[in-house]
Amino acid sequence: MIRVEDVRHVYKTADERVALDGVSCTIDDGEFVAIIGVNGSGKSTLAKHFNALLLPTSGKIFVDGLDTAAAENLWHVRKNIGMVFQNPDSEIVAAIVEDDVAFGPENLGIAPEMIRQRVDLALDAVNMSGYKNFAPSKLSGGQKQRIAIAGVIAMRPKVIVFDEPTAMLDPQGRREILQMVKRLHAQGLTIIYITHFMEEAAQAQRVLVMDGGRIVRDDTPREIFTDTNEMRRLGFDVPIAVEMSDRLRKRGFKLPKKILTATELAEALQ
Repeated sequence: MIRVEDVRHVYKTADERVALDGVSCTIDDGEFVAIIGVNGSGKSTLAKHFNALLLPTSGKIFVDGLDTAAAENLWHVRKNIGMVFQNPDSEIVAAIVEDDVAFGPENLGIAPEMIRQRVDLALDAVNMSGYKNFAPSKLSGGQKQRIAIAGVIAMRPKVIVFDEPTAMLDPQGRREILQMVKRLHAQGLTIIYITHFMEEAAQAQRVLVMDGGRIVRDDTPREIFTDTNEMRRLGFDVPIAVEMSDRLRKRGFKLPKKILTATELAEALQ
């Protein structure tokens, strides 16, 4: 679905900051891929290249076989790659929830009767059907983020890129959004999920670790997060279950290696 070939991106600031430095990767149709990295590692810059919000300084990105740098491909690329950002207040453009969800399909030129159907289905998908006539300003942060996600769903993209969608939410809001993301993936959508929360990244099928504008690891969550020495060297925390099992082993508990989740840890202790 997405192919990144030796992409370099330089921000034209006074010091010409290199944000991406030779990034190459592929993301297959239907995958759930998490991207993690400390601040300034390049993960959000990479995300904005997926739907041509940014274009490479050098290298190529292909979406569904189309070069994102070619102007004639822009509509098709953005139709197929939806994006959800961290601040829902910056994503909502209408005074009524259902009007906001309809905004994207309207810009795609969808027929009004089809927009009505898409809006209803999208709101149902995020469990917000009962709020369609509400003002977004009256909603909680988690509810606003659901509305932003519904607006993307209504455009029927093949891929949704989530750029730290839970960064401004409380723990309950984070859990709700992650559950929703997992449901969307189960329905066949390709998910690219950028996060600072390691427990969230551990839910993906695959994790890309970025450091200094490069992808330095590309593996399963189990292989990534149970390599605690490498994770700490790169400046990351590890999931709580990994940290606890590591400490317990040092105290003499004979636990299996590569425990990733709380459920696995509980079962091992029993």
